[in-house]
Amino acid sequence: MLSSNEIQLRDPFVMRHDVHECYYLYGSTDKNIWKGPATGFDVYRSSDLIQWEGPFPAFRPEPDFWSDTNYWAPEVHAYQGEYYMFATFKADGVCRGTQILRSAHPLGPFTVFSDGPVTPRDWECLDGTFYVDCHGKPWMVFCHEWVQILDGTVCAIPLSDRLDRAIGEPIVLFSATEAHWVEPVSGGTGGLGGTPKTGYVTDGPFLHRCLDGSLLMLWSSFRNRQYAQAIARSISGDILGPWVQKSDPLYESDGGHGMIFTTFDQQIMLALHTPNKTPNERPIFLKLIEEEGTLILEK
Repeated sequence: MLSSNEIQLRDPFVMRHDVHECYYLYGSTDKNIWKGPATGFDVYRSSDLIQWEGPFPAFRPEPDFWSDTNYWAPEVHAYQGEYYMFATFKADGVCRGTQILRSAHPLGPFTVFSDGPVTPRDWECLDGTFYVDCHGKPWMVFCHEWVQILDGTVCAIPLSDRLDRAIGEPIVLFSATEAHWVEPVSGGTGGLGGTPKTGYVTDGPFLHRCLDGSLLMLWSSFRNRQYAQAIARSISGDILGPWVQKSDPLYESDGGHGMIFTTFDQQIMLALHTPNKTPNERPIFLKLIEEEGTLILEK
């Protein structure tokens, strides 16, 4: 058994399983997710969010899999009796994108389901998340990376009912600079050539419906040179917005790429990783309170 502070993991995603009476923890689990050959994704299991069994190998690529690096941000969603993993992949000379995998069990093994990335093939994309709208229509929400367009965006694309492909064009929901607190970063070249660029990051979207019907989106960027967790709210109450940004981050102590889940005793929790530096990143779980159509950290 491992405690949370013994697990090196970025982009934590927790799925509560009522039948198994446990929580499954997924994330970017390679020791160095930034370069070198990728191994796959691991998953951990717990009954109390404190002690974790594992790691269990949730995904290992077949020899002919198209991607060999940057295995990032797996999310697992139960849908129509199966488990679907939305995960980001990259290969040399191929744009980063989110592909959908499938398994009959939360521990996997997850195998390729969509025909390559569901995100646009000529876009540098990452961090796809799953959303079903009020009409039962499935969507993927993802980020168009700042390394290609400088001002990163969060976009939505409609999916087939089987979740095996996109069935429409991507729709831009908002850009990083619409949040006035976001500060630029310098780094990767993406699709812009060989020299480092400066731009504005969008990372890790995740949708949450409040008890009063408000639709919120978690996403991450940078403030004061540290990773930060933000909230946006849909004015219309559904995926196409328009989206308005909360004036300050929810969490700004060098942590982010969060998601929200509810415990067995109905406590709303925020999962994120902190600090944002390899190999020190760890998953943490913070209590949230819904208040007037938004979320605040419990003090």
